[in-house]
Amino acid sequence: MNSILAVNPGSTSTKIAWFHDDKSMWQETIIHSNDELAPFKNIVDQFEFRLKAINDCVTRHGNSFSELSCVVGRGGIVDPIPGGTYSVDEPLLARLRVGKPWEHASNLGGIIARAIASPLGLPSFIVDPVAVDELDEISKISGLPELTKPSLAHALNIKATVRRAARDLNVKWDEANYVVAHLGGGFTICAHRAGKMIDINSSNEYGPFSPERAGGLPAKSLVDMSFSGEYTEKDLKRKLAGKGGMVAYLGTSDLREVNKIIESGGEAGERASLVIRAMAWQVAKEIAAQAVSLRGKVDAILFTGGIAHDSNFVKLVQERIGWIAPCLIYAGEDEMQALTEGALRVLRGEEESKSYSQNVRGSNI
Repeated sequence: MNSILAVNPGSTSTKIAWFHDDKSMWQETIIHSNDELAPFKNIVDQFEFRLKAINDCVTRHGNSFSELSCVVGRGGIVDPIPGGTYSVDEPLLARLRVGKPWEHASNLGGIIARAIASPLGLPSFIVDPVAVDELDEISKISGLPELTKPSLAHALNIKATVRRAARDLNVKWDEANYVVAHLGGGFTICAHRAGKMIDINSSNEYGPFSPERAGGLPAKSLVDMSFSGEYTEKDLKRKLAGKGGMVAYLGTSDLREVNKIIESGGEAGERASLVIRAMAWQVAKEIAAQAVSLRGKVDAILFTGGIAHDSNFVKLVQERIGWIAPCLIYAGEDEMQALTEGALRVLRGEEESKSYSQNVRGSNI
């Protein structure tokens, strides 16, 4: 039996889970208040603080780091790499500490995993970070040579969902073709061909709008807006990611609240219904576009992420794309399970851990 600690740092929390093989023994979300985080200038400076919080939590549950077989952390913003489970070695550790092109709390996942595991002589891993880049070369052409299409996606959940669908369909995960729609605060819709994410939308830059992202916008009008003098660079970036999409139209990023507005009827309900139908329409169009990337050879369309729990929204999408392929729903995203499964595949000899320095593809700094 393997004992595995999974670590998933967020902006104001740290999720940890203790597994015996693929069975969760306990999970806990440690909340960090703004006052606690205020003394730290950079996210990486929070390392010791979060490590102590994890150690205290493990102790409260009656466990010890000495029981572990390995530690696995959420992968962060690194340079482009293929999907897989990566050993946290010195080159990867150094890159996680950089925090560019922007800081992200998930970078602490690998740093903390290494800090716990290394003194015990244990392996530490990250799994399918957001920087996974398996795009076909043709997919990277944007329309301006200066602007190459980035690959930043919900890779951890997408890859885990593909594997679950393959088990359900009794096929090899790296031989089937899927369109995967991860529907959360941001949307990632992906063409997954024979084990690789060959094309995606970027939820922060283009594709359908989502509860918190503006998605693709009229380019000339956006340039005009940028030079209007009414907004700072920070303001505009916040409107594109965080304050765009559904929240910009309806004042909330919670689809449950929007459903209540729709049910209340009247003018507000009609407007909310129009926005939701537009969001579903754009998702459907992106799914169809990703089916083109697979030349129409789609074994299944997979819905995942938190919004996949909303059967009415999924139905709105399915009504437009059900003709492409069967639709399967894997609502939510169990990141702790996905991290653990990635580590287990290495511990069980089902796949080899990858080296960051041997697989890195260029730079996003």
